[in-house]
Amino acid sequence: MGKQEAFVLRALEERDVRFVRLWFTDVLGSLKSVAIAPAELEGAFSEGIGFDGSAIEGFARVHEADMLAKPDPSTFQILPWRGETPATARMFCDIHMPDGNPSFADPRHVLKRTMKKAADAGFTYYTHPEIEFFLFKGKPGLGERPVPVDDSGYFDHTAQGGGQDFRREVITMLESMGISVEFSHHEGGPGQQEIDLRYADALSMADNIMTFRTVVREVALSAGKWASFMPKPFTEHPGSGMHTHVSLFEGDENAFYEAGAQYQLSQTGRRFIAGILHHTPEITAVTNQWVNSYKRLAGGGEAPNYVCWGHNNRSALVRVPMYKPHKSGSARVEHRGIDAACNPYLAFALLLAAGLKGIEEGYELPAEAEDDVWSLNERERKVMGIAPLPRNLDEAIRIMENSELVAETLGEHVFDFFLRNKRAEWQDYRSQVTQFEIDRLMPVV
Repeated sequence: MGKQEAFVLRALEERDVRFVRLWFTDVLGSLKSVAIAPAELEGAFSEGIGFDGSAIEGFARVHEADMLAKPDPSTFQILPWRGETPATARMFCDIHMPDGNPSFADPRHVLKRTMKKAADAGFTYYTHPEIEFFLFKGKPGLGERPVPVDDSGYFDHTAQGGGQDFRREVITMLESMGISVEFSHHEGGPGQQEIDLRYADALSMADNIMTFRTVVREVALSAGKWASFMPKPFTEHPGSGMHTHVSLFEGDENAFYEAGAQYQLSQTGRRFIAGILHHTPEITAVTNQWVNSYKRLAGGGEAPNYVCWGHNNRSALVRVPMYKPHKSGSARVEHRGIDAACNPYLAFALLLAAGLKGIEEGYELPAEAEDDVWSLNERERKVMGIAPLPRNLDEAIRIMENSELVAETLGEHVFDFFLRNKRAEWQDYRSQVTQFEIDRLMPVV
């Protein structure tokens, strides 16, 4: 038994842990959990806990259902909302087949596999997300319009609705679980919040995002409120994104930094951005995986809808933030298209794969967009070589299904399931008669 496993077993006794929750995610990024008694944990470390993979979205077909969840001891944390005595702990799991090999259906394995490819090239991959979400007065009933907890706006300091107290309680819980927070504030829409997590390696960050979503929902429910990461709950207000800052390090050196270069951005950084821009249409079905995601991308509110980059240009899909003098480690690029309703393991894997492709193939970075891209007309954008993002989930699926990069990164199993699931979602969506159609057409047709 390793040191980490031994540490966890000691912690169970010292903290009076009675339940251990083993967490993992399905292909769409929904959190799954199974609770075991502490006495079973040593066996779980060595052999895993068996479960029916055919009952989990995208994991297995009925005739190949048996799977094993093996807890990662480095992710052990006490769940603060469950109380201290007796305590409940959690660990994230890696999913294995009965023969001990990793499951190709496990999103965590997809990210680990892609990060290993980066490591083989000498890179460590870090991410830093700015996570937006809405807080409502209660869970809206079917057909009801959600009611925000306040009418405040961007950076507003107000006691109305209790948003500040809510964010403080969320941050306290996150930090008690070892998840560092950099910033928090009220966002632009009524009831809309933003909490930014401190940068970490991408695997730890994907685990942190799954924990973050759970903490936010638990704190909201305990206060009689409802939190939602839905990308665009209101037509007239901004949607919720997850602007993600990414960087590559070679040892202790930031691979995106070059003193004296334009924006202090190295050739590696420029090629990484070029890779993201080139492959963004292919990966958008994963970074923006719901039909509602495209309402955010089409609805303004600083959400990008064109493939371009710029320095400190918030209308661009990829932004190069202003360099902080004497802080070479802060050099990074920001992807502004991704939303918080994605599967973070798959989304981070594809961002990395696209950037690595740009580095490997020596992609040339196109000219930056210096103008407000939203203010340009279609002809002006076309002359500048600025193409639109996929405009709906159907278009994104059609581009993704022809992508060698996405198929290779996700693996055949995840790639095929994801496409099948999203085609079904689009078919269900396109057959719905909306209130918009009834209001617009019923009086005149």
